Amino acid sequence: MERTLVIAKPDALQRKLIGEIISRFERKGLKLIGLKMMAISDALIAEHYAHHADKPFFENLKKFMQSAPVVVMALEGLDAVESVRLVAGQTKSRVADMGTIRGDLAMSIQINLVHTSDSLENAKTEIARFFKEGELFAYQPSNLKLIYSPDELT
Repeated sequence: MERTLVIAKPDALQRKLIGEIISRFERKGLKLIGLKMMAISDALIAEHYAHHADKPFFENLKKFMQSAPVVVMALEGLDAVESVRLVAGQTKSRVADMGTIRGDLAMSIQINLVHTSDSLENAKTEIARFFKEGELFAYQPSNLKLIYSPDELT
């Protein structure tokens, strides 16, 4: 099973969409293994968005991400990285497919409700960045056999 990270951004919290966002991932069949609300420090922003640090929009991104708490979650499932990105929709929300979080609920490129890991390697790095040891939980969902076929679980 893969693990991946989702950050529900300040706009999701301010617009009272946290429950809707979590629900969409759970309805897809992804397992929530970690969840917390937090403020993002300057150091954490610099580390997480290092690939954007030299871009003109970085300061606005930093202000936005620190404008309210975020909700970080770790999700688990088969092909979790790809599945989460499918549920989230394209980064540019205005053109994201209807039925996705961004396609249904957002209009912006930056103010687009969620950050999702874009690769398995980045997911591992990002989960370690936001969750300490002991903050992720391993458990067997009672409905696992209703989400995956037995062949997929071997």
